[in-house]
Amino acid sequence: MSDEKIRVYGTTWCPDCHRAKNIFKKHNITYEWYDIGEDDVARAYVEKINKGYQSVPTIIFPDGSILVEPGNVELEQKLATL
Repeated sequence: MSDEKIRVYGTTWCPDCHRAKNIFKKHNITYEWYDIGEDDVARAYVEKINKGYQSVPTIIFPDGSILVEPGNVELEQKLATL
């Protein structure tokens, strides 16, 4: 994986965001966290990617791929390719 980090856009109250963060922790993978409830620029970026929706977690990988609201299996499969 490149030196660029995974970027995770979410909110503090989102259960799916907490679940995704736990998967990253389980696999000892670092990431940059952006709280769209507190960061207007991050919120606008998520809305742009998701056609106006504030879908979280939105996860951007160094290879440019994006997962939006991934389930555990989908996220773990992607992490296995890094």
